[in-house]
Amino acid sequence: MDRVTTRFLPPPGAPRRLAAAQLSNSVGDGAYYVCSALYFSRVAGLSPAQIGLGLTLAWAVGSVAGVPLGALADRRGPRGASVLLALATAASVASLLFVRSYGAFLCAVVLYAVSQCGLAAARQSLLAGLVAPGERTGVLAHLQATLNAGLALGAALGGLALGAGTERAYLVVLALDAVGFLVCAALLRGLPVVAPAPGRTAGEPRLAVLRDRPYALVTLLNAVLLLRMPLLSLALPLWVVQRTAAPGWLVSALFVLNTLAVTLFQVRLARPVRDLESAGRALRVSGLVTALSCAVFAAAALPGSGWAAAALLLVGALLLSDGEMRQSAGSWQIGFALAPAGRTGQYQGFFGTGVPLARTLGPALLTALLLLWGVPGWLLLGGLLLAASYAMGPAVRRARSTAGTGRAPDGGSGLAAGDLAPRAGAGPAA
Repeated sequence: MDRVTTRFLPPPGAPRRLAAAQLSNSVGDGAYYVCSALYFSRVAGLSPAQIGLGLTLAWAVGSVAGVPLGALADRRGPRGASVLLALATAASVASLLFVRSYGAFLCAVVLYAVSQCGLAAARQSLLAGLVAPGERTGVLAHLQATLNAGLALGAALGGLALGAGTERAYLVVLALDAVGFLVCAALLRGLPVVAPAPGRTAGEPRLAVLRDRPYALVTLLNAVLLLRMPLLSLALPLWVVQRTAAPGWLVSALFVLNTLAVTLFQVRLARPVRDLESAGRALRVSGLVTALSCAVFAAAALPGSGWAAAALLLVGALLLSDGEMRQSAGSWQIGFALAPAGRTGQYQGFFGTGVPLARTLGPALLTALLLLWGVPGWLLLGGLLLAASYAMGPAVRRARSTAGTGRAPDGGSGLAAGDLAPRAGAGPAA
């Protein structure tokens, strides 16, 4: 029993409470992601074009807001900032219950995206203050597995709402998501206080990350690697239906397979990643595996039986899941290790812009590349991801050698383990 607990749960204390907070909001988010588009169209009366434009605008604003909100978490204390941003997210989701016009929709989804991006940065800063540098990637792996499990459970609940197809069912889903973030705020409130970072030194810019070009290059390469996100959710389903002889229901099976794989094996694959060198190795292997998955997906469109195509798609999905887990583990370590002491929030806010960037630009790029170019498009995508994964090593070495950033040579984000212990009473009350 202890072995099972160790495998699937993070260590007791702050890591386990962070996982509980992650689970509480991911269940609601899973249901929200399944039902939101139909709620906006059927209940709020918005057109697909309005929904798409509004969400694109919201995540663009959110990605920009993540940096100053992360910096605010550094200066004022990450626990209090995390709690407030979790409450703001709950309020934004609750406001969607009353959306019946495009203006109200825009206000609600912009607040939601800003709060979510800020919360992600603040929680990373909080984790950095509560978990020793060598243990962060392992804890993040547990959180990622918890996230996937929560999203899967929430998606099942959302499926029940879709089956009912009533306005009340959609409203229950939104209320569930709002309550989930309230529970998340309560769990974060119970964590130890982490002292705010010291103030800026003379001549230091307010948002130093915006002038850190080596870190910006690392962030850009990571954004390229994150193009795998819309690959599974959008481009691959269209490829299966339009270009292969595989049955359409396989799309759902591939998504479930990916979710289960990450839930079960993310912690195991992240365990060897403990410093920048091992992170670089993980990314290089990830690039090779992901490029191979692209070649296998391309081969699924070659002439042959539907079952042969299905078998190739399953193999490709397993390779893609393996590459995803290795890429996640490597990027987590790099994002933390290159952040200067006391600036984790703003640096994680900037590093996290790769997610909304991939979600915003990725769908149009991948559908054009893969559905218009076909097999050559898959091979080009695989080559791009492979090149980005190998380019990350030199980019990280350049960022690590940058003088005057306060980065630690051991990848510990500039703080010794003893410096990470929270001091009781420090920082603002949450």
